[in-house]
Amino acid sequence: MNLAAETDRPVILWFRHDLRLADQAALSAAIASGRPILALYVLDDVSPGTWRAGGASRWWLHHSLLRLGTRLARHGLTLVLRRGDARAVLTSVVRETGAVAIHAGGGVEPWLRALDRDLSAILDIPLHRHRTTTLFNPARILTASGTPYGVYTPFARACFAAMPAPPLPAPEGRLRGAVPIVSDRLGDWALLPQRPNWSAGWERQWHPGEDGAAAAMARFLAEGLGEYAARRDLPGGAFTSRLSPHLHFGEISAATLWHAAGAAADEAGQGLLTFRREVLWREFSHYLLYHHQSLPEAPLIARFSAMPWRQDAAGLAAWQRGRTGVPIVDAGMRELWTTGWMHNRVRMIVASFLVKHLLLPWQEGEGWFWDTLLDADLAANAASWQWVAGSGADAAPYFRVFNPVLQGRKFDADGAYVRRFVPELAGLPDAYLHAPWEAPAAILASAGVRLGVTYPAPIVDLAEGRARALAAFAAIRGEAGEHALQEADA
Repeated sequence: MNLAAETDRPVILWFRHDLRLADQAALSAAIASGRPILALYVLDDVSPGTWRAGGASRWWLHHSLLRLGTRLARHGLTLVLRRGDARAVLTSVVRETGAVAIHAGGGVEPWLRALDRDLSAILDIPLHRHRTTTLFNPARILTASGTPYGVYTPFARACFAAMPAPPLPAPEGRLRGAVPIVSDRLGDWALLPQRPNWSAGWERQWHPGEDGAAAAMARFLAEGLGEYAARRDLPGGAFTSRLSPHLHFGEISAATLWHAAGAAADEAGQGLLTFRREVLWREFSHYLLYHHQSLPEAPLIARFSAMPWRQDAAGLAAWQRGRTGVPIVDAGMRELWTTGWMHNRVRMIVASFLVKHLLLPWQEGEGWFWDTLLDADLAANAASWQWVAGSGADAAPYFRVFNPVLQGRKFDADGAYVRRFVPELAGLPDAYLHAPWEAPAAILASAGVRLGVTYPAPIVDLAEGRARALAAFAAIRGEAGEHALQEADA
């Protein structure tokens, strides 16, 4: 091979959970190589096993890839799409192009780490993994004794002390693109729902892609950050950033968000501090999955494996469809179904209702969220469900049972949220909106509510459900698992 041909051999820029150009370490490394760049995305439904992308995530992915392709084209690069087992796809692309290296973002998902180990073994060119999805390298944030953190607060303290590096700039001008190769057509992947189109209207609510992420961040920092600490738990208004889908798909980096928030607010502001703590909860979730690869399937605290879960297909279906007869729970589940997203406070309420009042396995809720959430993230989904179930990190007290009526009255006091998503109860006075079974018959009649007919009666008595959950916790009570987790933090 002559020298001219050798310098034309490209590097592969393999996009994964980092569908952006700004603060894209893999892209920066590919540019620094001086070689032509082949931009590649692989739809791999084989390697993730049961954790292949769910229906809502596929809707977002379709639109995000469209916009990534447009942004790359502005810089002279073509996004190549291939579908299949990434081992076979990368082997083929390397053979087709004569590529000398692969640059990709790293990830904490067990299947992704196994995939990268396999590729490093079977390819005869280097696979360079770059940190593009987390603020820090999870292997390097450790306790004084060199062990992983198991409690959020000291973990967050360590992260605040370390401070994330500033984000990398987006590229400017045209980049050196590789000779194009055959690409799949995005439409042929059928990522969008067919019939029925359950995503109808999402395009008006969500704007996937790097530009959409930047606009959402700018709007939140200008309008929401200052009041974030005081109003983030109120689901009835637009008081949160709604950036979680953009973060999951890597259309914006956590570092970009961290530093932009700091530039937009007084460093001492409570809104900024609270928001950054939420960003670090996401980081903690990824950290936990990195150090505990069974997190999506098995309880982090071993004794919770003996939890006497119930089997109740009818109760699970009622929960999934927002027909439990408990208004704040039903509002949350209907918000999820109609928008692909759910307010974080309500996520905790509906999760507690499923695993405690209904005593159904947290994995059932995790699986439903995985398929219906636009921001379905393996680490955050697993860590949060385990936290609510009491079996995860920092889940103290593990026996906490959210009272959905009190939660609704506290955080949706004017009923705006319930009335939006459970309109059949809209005519009830605020005093009875969150517990319609407490309303006198005359008030129900005047509001056009017939329990069991126009709106379900509760599928579980809340007091009885709570008592049943506490009895289940008592049955598995033991301190060995908790002590082991605390000793790991020492």
